[in-house]
Amino acid sequence: MEWKLERISRFKIKTDDTIVWETIMKTFAKDFIRTKRHYPLKIGKTTGGTKTSYTRFKSRIVKKLRRGYPIASSPVTTGWQHSYTVDDDTVCQRLSLDLSPEGSSKSQLTLVDSEPTIIRQESTPQIEDNNVRESDNSLGKDPSKTTSTPLKKQDYLLNSCPEKKTDLEKTTRMCVNFIKGSSNSLGPFSIKTSPYRSSCALLELDLQLNISGLRNDYYLNLLDWNSANLIALALDSTTYIWNAETHMLEGSIHLKPGTSYISSVSWVEDGNFLAIGTSDGAVQIWDVERKKRLRNMTGHLSVVGALSWNNHILSSGSLLGLICHHDVRIAHHHVGTLRHRKGICSLKWSPGGAHLASGSTDGILSIWPNDPGVTVTQQPVQSMSHPTAVKAMAWCPWKTGVVAVGGGMKDGVLRIWETHTGNCIKSSPTDSQVCSLLWVPQTKEIVIGHGLPQNQISIWDFPSITKKAEMHAHNGRVLNLALSPCGSKIFSSGSDGMACIWRNRGSQEK
Repeated sequence: MEWKLERISRFKIKTDDTIVWETIMKTFAKDFIRTKRHYPLKIGKTTGGTKTSYTRFKSRIVKKLRRGYPIASSPVTTGWQHSYTVDDDTVCQRLSLDLSPEGSSKSQLTLVDSEPTIIRQESTPQIEDNNVRESDNSLGKDPSKTTSTPLKKQDYLLNSCPEKKTDLEKTTRMCVNFIKGSSNSLGPFSIKTSPYRSSCALLELDLQLNISGLRNDYYLNLLDWNSANLIALALDSTTYIWNAETHMLEGSIHLKPGTSYISSVSWVEDGNFLAIGTSDGAVQIWDVERKKRLRNMTGHLSVVGALSWNNHILSSGSLLGLICHHDVRIAHHHVGTLRHRKGICSLKWSPGGAHLASGSTDGILSIWPNDPGVTVTQQPVQSMSHPTAVKAMAWCPWKTGVVAVGGGMKDGVLRIWETHTGNCIKSSPTDSQVCSLLWVPQTKEIVIGHGLPQNQISIWDFPSITKKAEMHAHNGRVLNLALSPCGSKIFSSGSDGMACIWRNRGSQEK
């Protein structure tokens, strides 16, 4: 008896190249059949004035390429979908901290002299948009008060732009960024005029920045603020290092073009070491002060969406459900592995380092013991179920064993968990998608970044879990939040290509 091995199913996940070529072949086949049906081939007779089918085929393909193709909705991206080109772990590379053409040591950004207008909280929030400037002029407003601050090209370009660009290239990194068709070009972290200043007694809008290129992906963690007052923000395949004290771009980290994008960033607790997770499963460690890449660690086969440090142990979670523990001191860095059934979208070590909290896309919050050398058979000490993905999650800094979790689009509930018992000690509906969350120790509050329908930032009191205030400054969902080392400022980044720095008045008074 002969047995024959047959393929009974195709791959469920298709690469961008596969989709493009399938579209090309389908278009070519339809055009060929249509041409053969309406214009049968006649031997000996040719018409030189009409276009051939190949010309029409080529023109249609060019038009489709100019439109570009959307990113697949599935967050899972496996390793075989990428051209995996990484260097050896022992090789150190220079960090791209290119200077401006004038030879200045840092890229200085000019501040705005004009005072932004104030809008009350009860009024409808208005976001500055360059598309409505013509309508503002028709209403008799002064356009000089709403235009962005002009900047020179060398003030925000860290790397030179390529002269030749393909039709499919997304010009969101290393190039001049334009805000919604404005004639004034603005680059990453360029300071723009704030259209209003919040009248909330708790948070005051201090600064607005342009961050064109931020991936609108709910499952990624692209922002972190370290103890040296440096902010790391990933924009596509580039991570920008911005000094929050001097308002200067300290530099940027660029991945190899065309290979992957940055999916997560995390600073070490004390120092200038930055961990970067990529979409092809690599985890890199960079020394920003010495401008060198120290490690390039492999172990994942999909997008590394979450990172968390615990002294010398770096934990990374992928969208295939694996959590890898890396000991950065040794050559064989992979010392332990944990497993979820679904993808990892949040990962946080507790303040004392005793437990690791991980959230997955299927709504499971797991609490793991501090045992880096574990295997995939290790079971969590506690598991709490949620209706939606556990992405917005954070430990309470001043109360041991307490974790706050915000629900997604279909849930929108803020829950406070006691991890020792696995009980939900408090909950309150927010009536909105919760995209990001952090604790403020100085004021004993919880700050939440929301999505639809209003894309607001809200402040909640703890332990009563009552809403104290609400701020509107983003026109897209607030995907990431970060707290300054002194606890007096909050950095928010939204899918609308804007970032805001908020001043916490309550912490300053205390």
